[in-house]
Amino acid sequence: MNKNSLRLLSWNVNGIRAVQKKGFIDWVLKDNPDVLCLQETKAAPEQLSDELLNINGYKSYFSSSIVKKGYSGVAIYTKEEPIKVEHGFGIPKYDDEGRILIADYKNFVLINIYFPNGKMSPERLQYKMDFYDAFLNYAEDLKSKGKKLVICGDVNTAHKEIDLARPKENEKVSGFLPIEREWMDKFISHGYLDTFRMFNNQPEQYSWWDMQTRARDRNVGWRIDYFFVSDNFKNNVKDAFILPDVMGSDHCPVGIKIEN
Repeated sequence: MNKNSLRLLSWNVNGIRAVQKKGFIDWVLKDNPDVLCLQETKAAPEQLSDELLNINGYKSYFSSSIVKKGYSGVAIYTKEEPIKVEHGFGIPKYDDEGRILIADYKNFVLINIYFPNGKMSPERLQYKMDFYDAFLNYAEDLKSKGKKLVICGDVNTAHKEIDLARPKENEKVSGFLPIEREWMDKFISHGYLDTFRMFNNQPEQYSWWDMQTRARDRNVGWRIDYFFVSDNFKNNVKDAFILPDVMGSDHCPVGIKIEN
């Protein structure tokens, strides 16, 4: 049986309608990923043009916030139709913000998540940490049933000092707090692999830059966008990469190549 090679991308677009004006659809057709996961779409499907809903060659799925309009939101564009797609963990407190899409592809389950940002307030930081734990419980439940997991998205935390340009200055900033980094350690200890670090241990590899300070020009960034796989899928991962030259958002796409 021939193994099916797939290229998966994940990108926080910081507004799908904004990025559409910057050539998003042309980029998708040119890059031609097998699966494209988006975060922070900031739109419900009924707010999107037919062009965005029906990119040639792709099925599309959207989850949007029912709490606040123009907030959060995730999408999956996929060439192969999944067996099923679910919109959340089954916990309204987390599902209602439109942060979660889970696509079952038979040989693996793809979980596309826009994890919360904890910078706004202590309450949002607590929400973020509780969301992390709910996600880990959900992933562990799937894995206990023999599922192989591919998890991608904007995790909103840089794991190690190598993952951001200025670790010392950001030790007290959400996104690099000890409590957030400890959760990343815990997550990985449960048998999940940071695919990028399977192939690349170089510093200065980032996926987000602060637009207000023009940090991208100087590559003063953070690596907060990830592809993780469960350890039972490790051998299927053939490459992992970041695409820092793709413009249109304050994040850039990240990706993996897998054999399915």
